[in-house]
Amino acid sequence: MSERDFPSYEAKTHAAFHGRPINTSDPRVLAWLIRRHGLEMTHLSRGSHIGAIFSMAEIMAVLYTGVLNVNPDDPLMPERDRLILSKGHAGASVYAALAERGFFPVEELKTHYQNGSRLSGHVSHKGIPGVEFSTGSLGHGLAVAAGMALGAKLDKASWRAYVVMGDGECDEGSVWEAALQAHQYKLDNLIAVVDHNHMQSLDFCEKTIALEPFADKWRDFGWNTQVADGHDVDALRAAFTAAQNNLGSGRPSVIIAETVKGKGVSFMENDILWHYRTPQGEEYDAALTELEAQRP
Repeated sequence: MSERDFPSYEAKTHAAFHGRPINTSDPRVLAWLIRRHGLEMTHLSRGSHIGAIFSMAEIMAVLYTGVLNVNPDDPLMPERDRLILSKGHAGASVYAALAERGFFPVEELKTHYQNGSRLSGHVSHKGIPGVEFSTGSLGHGLAVAAGMALGAKLDKASWRAYVVMGDGECDEGSVWEAALQAHQYKLDNLIAVVDHNHMQSLDFCEKTIALEPFADKWRDFGWNTQVADGHDVDALRAAFTAAQNNLGSGRPSVIIAETVKGKGVSFMENDILWHYRTPQGEEYDAALTELEAQRP
């Protein structure tokens, strides 16, 4: 396995900034870095799910730049917000965000999905500061986050539970059972985000099990529901603020983030091949060229 012609992973990924300070508190910068790391991580490991990593880059960037109450210097502080990545196959996006925000060294990202690495292909909490729960079997994350939110209510704690889901996993009945329970227990401290890129592993969602009218389903289940552009950091920030201000209403919140699978690399966008395909050879070089041209 080659690191190509760069002396270190961190230097390679940050080289595009040409020595300028990298402000990872800017969600646009962090989203770019998540994509840049996602490309490198899947390239080195020959791992998959780059399409999903790219579609949720802005979601993760906004969460980790002002929405979540978390602290890299004290990852287990009792008052921290809890984030569950239900679509665990996109775990590289969480690892990249955590590394860039100081939870562990950026250099470690090069070990992603390799034998002996703690950075498994599907997100894992084992030994990784900032990760609350291991996921990968789809349809479970909302129930876990709802249980956490209920626990916070019972403890009269101020922290919130967040969950990032995929639209394809909303085919699962367990999602809607958890949605009903969250409404039943008035979990207004629970905020869900659906990465609605309209695609799942082998086809478009509407050709698999139709979701529409998707937002109406959540509203009918008693949720405070918003639809936002999942690649517009300002729109996402406003949606999260509105969801946080919903505390006291007795209704859980969901943000349906409209996204594009493979966003950021033209030949990956809306192409189902890039759910499992890995960027190698000329495809890696072409993707790298496109991303470098987009650096903030």
